[in-house]
Amino acid sequence: MTIAIEKTSWQDAEQELREIRTRVFIDEQRVPETLEWDGEDAQSTHFLARSSDGTAVGCIRLMPSGQLSRLSVLEPYRNQGIGSALLATAEEEARVAGMTEVFLHAQTHATSFYESAGFVVNGGIFMEADIPHRQMYKEVAAETH
Repeated sequence: MTIAIEKTSWQDAEQELREIRTRVFIDEQRVPETLEWDGEDAQSTHFLARSSDGTAVGCIRLMPSGQLSRLSVLEPYRNQGIGSALLATAEEEARVAGMTEVFLHAQTHATSFYESAGFVVNGGIFMEADIPHRQMYKEVAAETH
């Protein structure tokens, strides 16, 4: 399957971003809407994964703090490398923006996915939206000019 990843903003892609995150986090994982819509989207940089027919199938956001969050891929498109591609694209954006480190709150079942992408666990397990998480980070070398 051919996937294209595009950089976008909440203002330009809110409907598609909301649809993916509603299906994955609110419907599948039962995350309360008040936690999912945290007010951080307008100032974050977003990335959408599109299938060859243009359908939005996954997303991730990069927050100004360097936090990567809301990585989600619609169920029929999982285990095809889309999450890894979204993660790598967001990391590259952070690097280009001059960040030296990115971090995320990984659901504990997904820590091995993030470890395979070079992330390291930092600290113990904590609960977020009634789901166990671990904070993880990764150094990203800032671009030199």
